Amino acid sequence: MANITLTLPDGAQREYPAGITGAEVAADISKSLSKSAFSCSVNGEHRDLSRAIDSDSDFAIYTMKDDAQALELIRHDCAHIMARAVQELWPDVKVTIGPVIKDGWYYDFDRKEPFSTEDLATIEKKMREIINKREPVTTEVWDRDRAIQFYKDNNEPYKVELIDAIAGDEPLRMYWHGDWQDLCRGPHLQHTGQVPGDSFKLMSVAGAYWRGDSNNAMLQRIYGVAFKNKNDLKAHLLMLEEAAKRDHRKLGREMDLFHMQEEAPGQIFWHPNGWRIYTGLQDYMRRMQDKNGYVEVNTPQVVDRKLWEQSGHWEKYQEHMFIVEVDEEHAREKSVNALKPMNCPCHVQIFNQGLKSYRDLPLRMAEFGSCNRYEPSGALHGIMRVRGFTQDDGHIFCREDQIEEETAIYIEFLRNVYKDLGFESFKVKFSDRPDTRAGSDEVWDKAEAALLSATRKAGIEPELNPGEGAFYGPKLEFVLTDAIGRDWQCGTHQVDFVLPERLDANYIGEDGAKHRPVMLHRATLGSFERFIGILIESHAGKLPFWLAPRQVVVASIVTDANDYVHEVVAALNAKGIRAEADVRNEKINYKVREHSLGKVPAILAIGMKEVEERTVSVRRLGHKQTSVQDLNTVVTDLALEATPPDML
Repeated sequence: MANITLTLPDGAQREYPAGITGAEVAADISKSLSKSAFSCSVNGEHRDLSRAIDSDSDFAIYTMKDDAQALELIRHDCAHIMARAVQELWPDVKVTIGPVIKDGWYYDFDRKEPFSTEDLATIEKKMREIINKREPVTTEVWDRDRAIQFYKDNNEPYKVELIDAIAGDEPLRMYWHGDWQDLCRGPHLQHTGQVPGDSFKLMSVAGAYWRGDSNNAMLQRIYGVAFKNKNDLKAHLLMLEEAAKRDHRKLGREMDLFHMQEEAPGQIFWHPNGWRIYTGLQDYMRRMQDKNGYVEVNTPQVVDRKLWEQSGHWEKYQEHMFIVEVDEEHAREKSVNALKPMNCPCHVQIFNQGLKSYRDLPLRMAEFGSCNRYEPSGALHGIMRVRGFTQDDGHIFCREDQIEEETAIYIEFLRNVYKDLGFESFKVKFSDRPDTRAGSDEVWDKAEAALLSATRKAGIEPELNPGEGAFYGPKLEFVLTDAIGRDWQCGTHQVDFVLPERLDANYIGEDGAKHRPVMLHRATLGSFERFIGILIESHAGKLPFWLAPRQVVVASIVTDANDYVHEVVAALNAKGIRAEADVRNEKINYKVREHSLGKVPAILAIGMKEVEERTVSVRRLGHKQTSVQDLNTVVTDLALEATPPDML
C-alpha cells in the first residue's frame, strides 16, 4: 500500500499508509492525545477521526482545548442526541434538520401535539440518559437509492426530500448515535459520552415552516444551548437573564420612549421621551460630522426605477424594495418608483452636478437618510430590526491614492464617537474579495492593502472574514461589545470602484483628463433606530446624562415646598438641563420608585429643611444614599453633565 505524508501544525512530517484514520494517527502520536482527541482537520476540512486519509495532507488533531471546534461538535451532537431523545419518547414524531447556531442548536420536528415546557424537561432527562450510555458514533457513506429507500421504509418523508435537494455527486453520510440514525455532513464526536451532560439546556419552542416556506407544513423548532462546561452554561444563562432585564422593548415601555402597532409593521411611533434621545443623538452626530469636514445633504425618498436599474440595485435588491406605481400625466404607462432602501446612488447624483476637480477631493458627503426596506414579518424585532429607519450615512469621494488616509481619518472619527457613547473599544472585521466580484485583481489588491494598512496604523489588528467583501470592493465592519458581553456590528467602511463607473461619476485630474473617483461608503451608528436599541440595552436604560430624555425630576416632600420646587426647576432649565417638577400629593418614596423605574438620572427631593437652607437632597439613579447639596453647586454640576462630550 502506498504511503502518504501528513504535515502537523508545528511543521513536523509523519509518514503513514494511505487509508489511515485520524484516530489511528492520534494513537500513534501519544496515548494521552488518543484519549483527548475528538476530531481532526485534513487540509482545512473539519473531519471525524474515523474517516480515512488517502493523500498527502496538512493535518491537525482537535481536543477540548480547541474552543471553536469543540463547541461546534458538542452542539452538533446535542442536536442529534435531542432528536434521538424525542423519537424515543414519541416514536411517531418525524425529524427534519438540526443545525448548529450561535451558542447552541435547534432541531425541527413534525409532531401533532405541541411541545410543552414539561416536555423540554423530559427531553433533557432522556438526553442525559443517552449521553451516560457512552454509545459510539459511527458513519457510513451510502448511495442515493439506498438512503432514499431507508427513509421511505422508516416513514421519514422530510429526509427523502432533503436527499432529493442534494447535488447528485455529493456523498451521503449516514451517522449513528448508538442505534439512532441521521443524515448529516458531520463531523461528530466519537461517542455520546463526549458531550458534557451538565453543560446544555433546552431553551424554548417556536413554530417554523419546513424549509422556511409558508406554503409548507408548520413544524416545531426546539432551541438549545450548549457549552464546554457547566460554569460556561451558568454564565450564559445569567447573561440571558440580564439581557431580559435590559430588553429595549421592555425598557421602552417603562421609559415611555416608543411603541409599534399592527397598522404600521416595522415602523416606529416615537414618543416625546424617545424622540429626545433620537434628536439628541442626531444633533451630536451632525456636530461631529461638521467638525470632520462633511457636507450634509438630503435626497428624495421616492426615486424612479431607472436609477435603481442603472446602479444595479434593481437586479440585486428589488425583493427588499417598496415599489410605488404612479399614473403620470400624459404617460402611456404607469411610472414605477421605489422608496429608497439606501442613499448611495442619490449621493452620486449630487456629486455629478457640476464639474469636479482633483482639488475638490476628498469630498465627504453625509446624510441622515430615511430608508425603507422590506423585512419579513418574522425577522422584525422591536426597533432593532425594522422596515423604516434612518442611517447616519456617508460617502467619501476620493482618489485611489487617498483611500488609506481617508480610512485612517474615518477610523479615528469612529473611535471618538463610540467613546463618547460609552464604548471604549471595538473590534474590526476585514472582508476581502468574494469569488464573484467586479473590478480587476490589481484594483482589489490596492483597495485591500489600503484598508489593512490604515487599520493596522490605527493600532487595530482586524479579524479576517475571507471572501465576505461586497461584489464592488472590500470592507471593514466595526463590532461593539456591550456591558454584558454581547457583540453588535454597527459601523461599516467599504471601498467601491463600481458605482462611480455605473453612474458615470468623474473628476478632472491634475493631468487635465477625466478620472473615476473611488467611493467610500461609511456608516458609524448604522441606523439610529438600531443603535438607540443597543444604547438602551447596554446601559440598561441608564443613558449618559447628556442623552437621557428626562434628566432631572424635582420632587416635593411636603406641599409647602412646592414654590421652591418650581424655582429649582426654573434654575435648572435656564442652564439647559431638562428638569421637571413633581408636586403631586404622594409620598416621596412613591415618587422616587416611579421615576427610578423611568430611569431618570437624578431626583432632587425638597422638604422644608431644604427650603430654609436653599439646598436640595440629591439621589442618583442606582444609588440608595442621598446627599444634601447647595442649590448653586448642584445646578453647576448638572449643567456640566448635560453638556454633550463634543461640546466640553
